[in-house]
Amino acid sequence: MKKLLLVDVDCGVDDAQAIMMALASPHVEVLGITCCYGNSLLENTCRNVLRVLYVCNKLEIPVYPGASSPILGGPVEGALYHGKDGLGDVPDPSAPGLELLQEEHAVHAILRTANERQGQVSLVATGPLTNLALAVKMDPTLPKKLKSVFIMGGNTESRGNTTVCGEFNFVSDPEAAYIVLNEYTCPTYIAAWEFTWSCPLSWEFYHEWVNQDTEKAKFMKKISAHSVEYAKNSREHPGEEESAFISCDSYAMAAAMDENFVTEVTVIGVTVELNGSLTRGMMVVDWTNKLKKENKAFVMKNCDLGKFQSLMMAALE
Repeated sequence: MKKLLLVDVDCGVDDAQAIMMALASPHVEVLGITCCYGNSLLENTCRNVLRVLYVCNKLEIPVYPGASSPILGGPVEGALYHGKDGLGDVPDPSAPGLELLQEEHAVHAILRTANERQGQVSLVATGPLTNLALAVKMDPTLPKKLKSVFIMGGNTESRGNTTVCGEFNFVSDPEAAYIVLNEYTCPTYIAAWEFTWSCPLSWEFYHEWVNQDTEKAKFMKKISAHSVEYAKNSREHPGEEESAFISCDSYAMAAAMDENFVTEVTVIGVTVELNGSLTRGMMVVDWTNKLKKENKAFVMKNCDLGKFQSLMMAALE
């Protein structure tokens, strides 16, 4: 039986890496890709997904446009890490047009897919959680129809990559993250910011990865150039690995693809801070069980890097 995945993205470079990993696996079927704002404007993130599908020869997979801003509104600033367009600002005259997008809204697509394949679909979310929050508000029974949810986002040690204490995806829409962590009662796995940085890959691996003699590798090398340069010059991340290659969203995807990828988790209640001037958007980890939450999350703590490297390599073969 193939793993059935519905993928919700704000397609930047690491979202593209995660999508390509899933598309390359014979054991995975991507039922659809839903898009939201985040790394760039919604129009760009939708176009980026189509570019990824085109280079992978998978344009038959439906792509659904979703939320263009947070639940409470406000500007979408994007993440400079991936360039203004989300994929390194590389001109691509052969990029597919937006007319290939589905007319159905991403939120409706999530609800319909979960209804059609009850108990079979895992939802992988690698951007702001706005689409997921809107979906559960439209149908509170949605979590009972999903097999599981895998999220890249949040933080466990209050280390911020966007604000003092906040990770980008959660800070982009704190209300949405709060709704998802508190209302999704299906098994929920979280690849938090600190986890991804505690399991780095080397730049040596990166160069071997993108220098494979394939069209996919050439595409990846091209779109990654901006973020690679940014990462090498950045000192904003936690830990001491100043020169690590981290594909944040790919950790959540790997966990969804292979149940043996994650080797250690912390089962714990989590929520999101909505009010603090310095802590808004921070994931709150209930270490002393004061929240008495029944639907505890599986917060990833360690993983099999050998397996991860194999999945990454296969993505560009």
